[in-house]
Amino acid sequence: MSNELAKFMNSRRRHKTDVKVARQVKIAKAHGLGFHDQVIKQPHRAAKHHVMDCGNPGCYLCGNPRKTHKDRLTAQEKRLFQDVEKTTDKHSNGLTTKDDDEN
Repeated sequence: MSNELAKFMNSRRRHKTDVKVARQVKIAKAHGLGFHDQVIKQPHRAAKHHVMDCGNPGCYLCGNPRKTHKDRLTAQEKRLFQDVEKTTDKHSNGLTTKDDDEN
């Protein structure tokens, strides 16, 4: 390396990669699924992709919903088509507020 800044940048890049790999290995160990054994034994496999990504483009969680599930609406489209005239002022437990109860 030519100077101290270049050495620092290189070491920081390598450290960030190691931290990301360690985080993905931790996730793989927590879920304990069969295909994650490769990631646990060979952690460098998790350097460039997430361990919970199944790799199937047709998967509803991993794939693009506009390309794989054309019959369903995306979350943004569902939000767009909500009934805006209806007030939905409710608590997280589904109960209405006290102001609505008095009416």
